[in-house]
Amino acid sequence: MAARIFVKSQRNGYLSLCDAVFNFHLGRRFSLWSMKKDPDLEAALHRNRRWVVNNQIKNIIMRCPNQVASVKYLQKKFKTLDLQGKALNWLKKYPCCFEVYLENDEYYCGLTKRMMFLAEEEESVKDMQEPLYADRLAKLLMMSRGQRLNVMKLNELRRNFGFPDDYLLRIVPKYPQIFRVVNHTGRRSSMEIELTTWNPDLAISAIERTAKKDGREPCFPCSLPPTWVKSRERFEDFNSTPYISPYSGLDGLVEGSKEMDKRTVGLVHELLSLTLWKKASIFKLGHFRRELCLPEKLNVFLLKHPGIFYVSNRYQIYTVLLREAYNGSELIEKDPLLVVKEKFGELMQEGLHEYNRRHYLLNLEKKRNRGMIKPKLEKRRNQSDETSEQDNEGGDLGGIFDPEERKRFYKVLFDDNAP
Repeated sequence: MAARIFVKSQRNGYLSLCDAVFNFHLGRRFSLWSMKKDPDLEAALHRNRRWVVNNQIKNIIMRCPNQVASVKYLQKKFKTLDLQGKALNWLKKYPCCFEVYLENDEYYCGLTKRMMFLAEEEESVKDMQEPLYADRLAKLLMMSRGQRLNVMKLNELRRNFGFPDDYLLRIVPKYPQIFRVVNHTGRRSSMEIELTTWNPDLAISAIERTAKKDGREPCFPCSLPPTWVKSRERFEDFNSTPYISPYSGLDGLVEGSKEMDKRTVGLVHELLSLTLWKKASIFKLGHFRRELCLPEKLNVFLLKHPGIFYVSNRYQIYTVLLREAYNGSELIEKDPLLVVKEKFGELMQEGLHEYNRRHYLLNLEKKRNRGMIKPKLEKRRNQSDETSEQDNEGGDLGGIFDPEERKRFYKVLFDDNAP
């Protein structure tokens, strides 16, 4: 009888060798899904990270009475912002954005004048862009099954699309001819926004709009480097079939077919085109799997199209970016709201630089007080003192260190005929 080999598991149990090998390959298949790193796009993700957190802190403070929040309250909110450490330390890193002060033995935080000015500018841009937000919301509903979307799910991505937090009260009631809020069960979780009027002028994707402008058939652009030969070949094969608009519906499409895949790629492309940063969390997109008819393993599906999408797992949050929207780490076209938000990012960086400089000088002073840098300073001081003494006692002696003066000195010393 052939002996069966067993491998000890982490839970003090035993697995057969076949089971162990199967589990190894299974874990490897799901843990190693990734894409070749693009330093520029990774830098774009890194740059946005701190901005997103500080923008959320700003929104929390703006909603508080007198637009001032206690640091204790913000500390409780840190968990929802996926932050660790003390809120006070974080806020002090951005003195140009947040104003921290002590009152009655408790710390409070408000916004600086420059920050308040940017917040007002942001609100002004939102007011001007309300018709655009209405069109954007209508396009999302036009791509969804039944032309309706769950409000709680939509809230997860509202900031990606630039919608204000109060869009249900600010935008939807102003366009009753386009939107309707329905709730068949009465529960808050079942509230939906429904499209009441189909607008054919909005049922044109970004791909179709660009193709019409260039006078050609709609197709996806490839943003891969020339060295990716096999990936480019697969992309050309995929792109050779006719483009299917995400607004065309699902009639005649079979799940798993090439046509369905083509429509899904077009749908994700259009979704990302409607976002401010041309990117979105794959996890949050997965919330709309039923409404938008997305594949169950959306991450695996997107990895098959590296010429169109870039998938990153930075911060252990899987994110998909639209490659064509970026030139290096910078967006090619920027929404007016995004321009204001970038001013906030610049203000944030200015404050962080100020904090780091102040922190450096403080540490330098501490080291000086402890005598850790005294020898170096004493040596430099002695050297400067010696130089000053030479300058004061004899200008001619100091002059011999000048090349031309040295030539004259030696000529006088050794040449008898010299004057």
